[in-house]
Amino acid sequence: MFDIETVRADFPVLNQQIYGRQLIYLDNAATSQKPLAVISKIKEVYSLYNSNIHRSTSKLAAICTEEYERARNTVREFINAKYTHEIVFTSGTTAGINMIAFSFGEKFVNKGDEIVVCESEHHSNIVPWQLMCNRKGAVLKVLPFDDSGELRLDLLDELLTERTRLLCVAQASNVLGTVNPLDKIVEKTHSKGVYVLVDGAQGIQHLKTDVRLADIDFYVFSGHKAYGPTGTGVLYGKESLLEQLPPWQGGGDMVKNVSFAKTTYAELPLKFEAGTSNYTGAIALAEALNYLSNKGLDDIHSYERDLTDYALKNIAQIPEITIYGTSKQKVGIASFLVGGAHHSDMGEILDKMGIAVRTGRLCADPAIHHYGITGVIRASWTFYNTKNEIDKLCEGIEKAKKMLN
Repeated sequence: MFDIETVRADFPVLNQQIYGRQLIYLDNAATSQKPLAVISKIKEVYSLYNSNIHRSTSKLAAICTEEYERARNTVREFINAKYTHEIVFTSGTTAGINMIAFSFGEKFVNKGDEIVVCESEHHSNIVPWQLMCNRKGAVLKVLPFDDSGELRLDLLDELLTERTRLLCVAQASNVLGTVNPLDKIVEKTHSKGVYVLVDGAQGIQHLKTDVRLADIDFYVFSGHKAYGPTGTGVLYGKESLLEQLPPWQGGGDMVKNVSFAKTTYAELPLKFEAGTSNYTGAIALAEALNYLSNKGLDDIHSYERDLTDYALKNIAQIPEITIYGTSKQKVGIASFLVGGAHHSDMGEILDKMGIAVRTGRLCADPAIHHYGITGVIRASWTFYNTKNEIDKLCEGIEKAKKMLN
């Protein structure tokens, strides 16, 4: 059985007061809290075997390198990649997308070619493609979503042409919470000979992810949203594609031989890991994934689905509230406005009640502008949150609404 009290005890930051109120942390879509296992792992690395990886014959370096490569295999198992060398450690989702935008663009994109992004994407899955299109003379096309938050898949046939090279889509929207049907999207896109990149920043921690079953070409996610350290992330790419892509950064550890006449690059995945990697972060990220696995992914996902149903039902009952994104398949996100109250005013009042939420455009201007608004209040929950906290959120919204009126 899923024991919520045992889980919450693993996250020390939750056991504190803000402005004299018990902290209710509902900003998990921005960053998640870290369990003691992850905090302890970081301390372990720095206390016992901190040494630069891949470069030294010392005992400490050997231990640290072994832990780093073991972490890579942990990620491979977690997303069911075929090969460990298909896992590239990055500083986060943004870095992974920028890496592919550069390298994929250099290899596969020519003037007049097309990249398709979705209207509901985070800026990190829009701006890198704009930069690449500007550099290569390519065309950026947009797959819109309807008012419920679901992508207009009926428009894919006309958007995908013989010049389309890549479609970029979030596993789940950071604004709307919508879980996009990757199976249908990948099948349709591949049938047109187009590759697919999936932004898993809001998916990896809430949804079972199997990159082989879904036949995803590129998959990226951030460690800090999946209970791991900040400044960590993963890029998965199919071996056949990564082998063709040029590196996007040059430096140490990504080379085989260097001369002024010619440089040859290291084998996968080191070709894409220039410089000293955040090996401590990668090792601690693997610890976060192990923590999830040990707690039981099926139990976590079941608990979160129940909590999401409860939260959306109760938030929707608040008078004068408008929830943006009402698709049936959602992760634990509710973006909303209440009457004529400004989102930032509401957020500040909730904060004084000890309730942490996010307000504003959420780094997703096109999704916000779709509804003709300037911003939202976003509450986002995960498996260490409780129904009682959702009740407190609803009470807080009601109280803040009365104060602002």
